[in-house]
Amino acid sequence: MVDRRRALQGMGSILALASQGLVPKRGLAADLSHLTYGLPEGLYETAELDILPGKKPLIKLTYRPPNYETPVSYFESPITANDAFFVRYHLADIPQEINLQSWKLRVDGDGVTTPFELAMADLQKDFEEVEILAVCQCAGNRRGLSDPHVPGVQWGLGAMGCAVWKGVRLKDVLAKAGLRKETVEIILTGADRPTIDKTPEFIKSIPLWKALDENTIIAFAMNGEPLPHFNGFPARLIVPGWTATYWMKHLVTIEASTKPFGGFWVKSAYRVPTGKFPMIQHFLTQMNESSEPITEILVNSVIASPAEGYKLRPGEPVDVRGVAWDGGYGVRRVEFSTDGGKLWREADLGKDLGRFAFRSFGFRFVAATPGTYKVMVRASNALGQTQAESLIFNPAGYHNNVIRPLTISVV
Repeated sequence: MVDRRRALQGMGSILALASQGLVPKRGLAADLSHLTYGLPEGLYETAELDILPGKKPLIKLTYRPPNYETPVSYFESPITANDAFFVRYHLADIPQEINLQSWKLRVDGDGVTTPFELAMADLQKDFEEVEILAVCQCAGNRRGLSDPHVPGVQWGLGAMGCAVWKGVRLKDVLAKAGLRKETVEIILTGADRPTIDKTPEFIKSIPLWKALDENTIIAFAMNGEPLPHFNGFPARLIVPGWTATYWMKHLVTIEASTKPFGGFWVKSAYRVPTGKFPMIQHFLTQMNESSEPITEILVNSVIASPAEGYKLRPGEPVDVRGVAWDGGYGVRRVEFSTDGGKLWREADLGKDLGRFAFRSFGFRFVAATPGTYKVMVRASNALGQTQAESLIFNPAGYHNNVIRPLTISVV
């Protein structure tokens, strides 16, 4: 394996960020109306809106490493703006601004015949450029809503976003390196590092078949602009349909391996009980009888507006809007209930922007009589999978796609 400290030469610690203006502006007045209900009580005392450079105010859950959540109101649109996109890091030593003149992407490993390095100009010139609209969702999205609560970043509803990603196919880059027939996994190294030696470096792998999927790309642009620093500049991996743990930011090495990777973030972390969730795609070389790596995103939806506790008068209408998504099979139906789940009707679906993208939905709510109404939404995909009515509990808090009621008061 390439020495990671050499590959990351020139990238400083988070202390260097201060001199580069890459630390958040502190002291912004907290607006906890952006936090959903059901989170751990302590979070309402500590979470606040902070501004990272290049970002609008996001919900700060941790500062070191930076983990910032997108307020749910941004999901009225099926495309999430770059400056509203969530931020997720595992390790506290993250890179300072990267000089494209010195950045290189190394492709090697015992599974290739011709190792080589790519500069950004090479990446953009030597391979066909492609675009894909896809949801990037943290595997732990909604972890803070687990009941009982579990350890980890206590994400609410906003550890996700959907963007147009532009780059080149990973399979084309691997083809240039010449894959050996014994190759089974592709190992990916990013740029955030541990602050102490005993902490495992953040290195991931994906199965070869997923790396060779035409939709898996190395992206250098997001919504028509260079990747924001906190979303992986200058290049990151895009694995549509799979959770963001595989979407390596600040990509520096790609290694073809003839044996399964044994690193912590694959062997021990980001795993779920085998067979517990309705996943179709499995990471077979990393499975065992008790657990397997989390892979694809489960079908889900979120109401973006109105906000929880919205009030209106009898006979006054309000448009309910949001988005639905899944692991790439395609959202086919969104239903809504205004009586706590007794009667379900179909919502109007927005334009189909692609099977990996958010699918917007909407319906009009109006009540003739005063009262408290529980508005619920559930999405179904082309496989017939529907959102869960109750939590499928797991110790890591992954795959929370439970239907969540929204309270509207008619007074």
